[in-house]
Amino acid sequence: MSVKSPPAFDVGQLNATFEAAHPLDIIRWAAAEFGDDLVMSSSFGAQAAVLIHMANTVKPGIKIIFIDTGYLFPETHRFMEELRARFNLNVWIYRTREDPFAYLHNAGEDNYSWRKDIARCCAVNKNEPMERAMRQLAPRGWLRGIRRDQAETRRRAAFVEWSTRYNCWAISPLLAWSGRDVGRYMKEHDLPWHPLVEKGYLSIGCSPLSCTRCVKPGESERAGRWAGTGKLECGINSLDSASL
Repeated sequence: MSVKSPPAFDVGQLNATFEAAHPLDIIRWAAAEFGDDLVMSSSFGAQAAVLIHMANTVKPGIKIIFIDTGYLFPETHRFMEELRARFNLNVWIYRTREDPFAYLHNAGEDNYSWRKDIARCCAVNKNEPMERAMRQLAPRGWLRGIRRDQAETRRRAAFVEWSTRYNCWAISPLLAWSGRDVGRYMKEHDLPWHPLVEKGYLSIGCSPLSCTRCVKPGESERAGRWAGTGKLECGINSLDSASL
C-alpha cells in the first residue's frame, strides 16, 4: 500500500486536546476529518455497544469491520445480529480464508476447545482477515475501542496514531475512559451488555478455553484472555507489523 499524504492537523496538539474531550467529540472530529473514509472495527464483545452507539450516532451507516474467526461464541453472533437490527448497522464481516475445521486439521490442533499454538491461530484467523479488510476498504481513519485501563499494553496508546501496518490513522475515542464511565454511558442510553458478561466473562474473544475464560473476583478485566500463556493481545490493535 502507498502511504497517504501527511495530515493537515497537528497530532500532538490533538492528543493533548483529546485528553479532556468527550469520546463523542473525538468521533465528531474524525467524521469531519475523514468523511466516508472513516471506518470502525468491533469484536461485538462485552462493552461493544458503547463505541458502536457513539459512532453510529455521529455517522449513521459507518462501516463496521467484524472479524468472524470461525471460533466465536454463539452468543457473540447473536449479539452482533441484535445490535445490527436495533441500530441498523452497516456491518462488514470478514472471515478466515480457510474453513475453521480444516485449519485445526492442517495446524495439527486436535482439540476444538483448546489451542496449542495460540499465536498462529490469531495470525491466521484474526489478523489476516483484518489486514485484508483494511486493504480492501482502504480507510484514512479507523475507530477502535481500546482503553488505557484495560491492560498494560494499552497504557501508552494515544487518541490519534498513525498505523504503518494499516496505512491509516487509528483513533481511540474511549482511551481515557474507565470501566465505570463505560457502564454509566450504557445505563444512560439503555445499551445491552454482551450476554456472557452476566456469566463472568468481562473480555470476550474466541470460545476455546485457551483464549477466553471467566474472570475471577479481584482479577483485571482482561485476565481471562489467554490466561497463563503470557499472551496479552490478539494483534489486531497492533499499529505496525513489527509489534505482532
